[in-house]
Amino acid sequence: MAQDKQTPSYEQAREELTEVVRRLETGGLTLEESIELWERGERLAAICEEWLQGARAKLAAAMAEREPPHPNPTDEAPF
Repeated sequence: MAQDKQTPSYEQAREELTEVVRRLETGGLTLEESIELWERGERLAAICEEWLQGARAKLAAAMAEREPPHPNPTDEAPF
């Protein structure tokens, strides 16, 4: 995920999401405020997921580069 001025880092999004959840759990908000916070939380959760998917893809690519070639070139089960 390319970071631009509109997209927070994973850590920023996670921290803000934690604050949103805390405020929702505390209560005392109007329905409108609660809905607005919920929507912000959904957006932040999506940003976090996008960052995590990117990290998983990078990790998978790095692990694939480290794996030795398979000894069975026909891709058949060895049993």
